Amino acid sequence: MPDKLKVVFCWHMHQPNYYDAVKGQYQLPWTYLHAIKDYIDMAVHLEQHPKAKVVVNFAPTLLEQLDDYASQAGNYLNKSNRKNLKITDPLLNALATEELPREPEARIELIENCLRANQERIINRFEPYLRLTRMAEWLKEKPELITYLDQQYLIDILVWYHLGWMGETVRRTDERIIALIEKEHQYNQADRLQLFTVISEILSSIIPRYKALADRGQVELSFTPYAHPIIPLLLEVNSAREAVPDIPLPNFSHYPDGKKRITWHIKQGIKVFKKYFDREPVGCWPSEGGVSEATLHALQADSDVRWVATGENVLRNSLIKAGDEGHPHHPYKLVDNDIMCFFRDDGLSDNIGFQYSNWHSDDAVNNLAHHLENIAHAAAETGASVVPIVLDGENAWESYHENGYYFLDRLYEKLSDNDYVEMATFADCLEVKTQELPHLVAGSWVFGTFSTWIGDKDKNRAWEMLYDAKQMFDQHIGELKGKQKMIAERQLAVCEGSDWCWWFGDYNPSSSVGTFDLLYRQHLSNLYQYLGQTPPDYLTESFSYGGGDPAAAGTMRPGQEN
Repeated sequence: MPDKLKVVFCWHMHQPNYYDAVKGQYQLPWTYLHAIKDYIDMAVHLEQHPKAKVVVNFAPTLLEQLDDYASQAGNYLNKSNRKNLKITDPLLNALATEELPREPEARIELIENCLRANQERIINRFEPYLRLTRMAEWLKEKPELITYLDQQYLIDILVWYHLGWMGETVRRTDERIIALIEKEHQYNQADRLQLFTVISEILSSIIPRYKALADRGQVELSFTPYAHPIIPLLLEVNSAREAVPDIPLPNFSHYPDGKKRITWHIKQGIKVFKKYFDREPVGCWPSEGGVSEATLHALQADSDVRWVATGENVLRNSLIKAGDEGHPHHPYKLVDNDIMCFFRDDGLSDNIGFQYSNWHSDDAVNNLAHHLENIAHAAAETGASVVPIVLDGENAWESYHENGYYFLDRLYEKLSDNDYVEMATFADCLEVKTQELPHLVAGSWVFGTFSTWIGDKDKNRAWEMLYDAKQMFDQHIGELKGKQKMIAERQLAVCEGSDWCWWFGDYNPSSSVGTFDLLYRQHLSNLYQYLGQTPPDYLTESFSYGGGDPAAAGTMRPGQEN
């Protein structure tokens, strides 16, 4: 019997650095909310299906924030006198502390924060939460009445917001959460502390659970450079023109010391990975699947990784340049590089990200399995050996029924015991025969280009702001010593992350663009302050406004253009 077709699911878990060190607080709550909803569910599904194998990729900035949240929550619960203790995430702090705001502006902000959930899949599912959100919409029209609002309303919407974001595996099994849902309203301080305790337990369990899954060989953990930078653009901004020759670029030709910065991100990313998982990474998901020939050479020089993964269109562009044919179900190697390259099957990956959420779970899993089995049956002719399915492991499930509970359960059940395909990790595929790739055209998993991060006037303006800050960094970093120097270096890395430019431009919704515009400018301003310099005036003014209405509210994008 021929070898089974290997199918590699690679779930990428990623959040940028939301912490503003100058203000001393997290500006957005997505790290801990995805922890209690998605990171925990994804681990539990694997624990319940021990034959399933996957790759899980955690961005280093996410690991550090998870650790910080877990430490703060645990410290809060361990103190008998909590009156003067404060969690540095305002929303989580509001859940824990007895006193809630009485000022109208602060109340409005708290209520609006508790509305940031999927309307169809989360809010509408729970009638008590839906009633509270309807009242919030009414209050928006009559803000003058907010002063007369009873504290109980704020307590109840805070509790329901966190219950709504709670992972489905927790909601079904934890008796404390079941009891809180059944109570429906009139929550008291003991209820809030009970919910906070569950959240604390989840936060402290995330990293150890994935490490345990890796220890038993069920999960391969891969690494990403420290602050999720677009490696090819830092190495050579003109690499964007390999896939899009006429793309407009920022008004500089080279990012200063780009190679040195990439070496820093790679080495620091591996350092954080080893700290939390106590192992050397075998593979790398380059930030946003951003690759180039220079990227592979940098990874080979600065690490011991043996594989990278990226998008299908990167392969397509590379094969066109080489005048060759092929498809993403083979691993490839550059002629002068030993790192194995895997290319995402965009169609199957995007089906999970954007199509199957509206299907019945059985139909969706059967459809995916049918596609994979067809690839397996044709493998004798095509030579297909590995099908990489790579996508966001956190944002996809918000649009699924019950956070993808049934889809993931059926998926792992069906594919972990299949006659034609086997679930594998990329490390399992290192002995698979590779094909030669004469050239690698620089690009990312999104469309095979870098147009999501550069080329738009707002995105280019963000790069120019970063360039100015990097020049200031180079002029003054030598004046800093010890911890101050380390803080400035880390802050520069945060500013170099991919997340900011992802949001800028007209494609994304105004609310998200405005939030990330502000956060990016704050990070840049903080860098200037760490260097002992006055931030430029332009950092006080918004420069990107959005206005689009993309699928998944802009948190995800398909790999192929429509």
